[in-house]
Amino acid sequence: MFLTVAEVAAVMRVSKMTVYRLVHSGHLPAIRVGRSFRVPEQAVHEYLRESSMEHIESTE
Repeated sequence: MFLTVAEVAAVMRVSKMTVYRLVHSGHLPAIRVGRSFRVPEQAVHEYLRESSMEHIESTE
């Protein structure tokens, strides 16, 4: 399933601009559909899992 940028922002609890930055930097994979982006739902969950692991490791 693919999510819109707005849906990804809601799931991640960040702004749409943050999602666009993640997509453009390559940290979050996306496909272009017309003038908008769609992000695989699985990629969002993987990104959140990885970033939480990095946060845990940096606080130890």
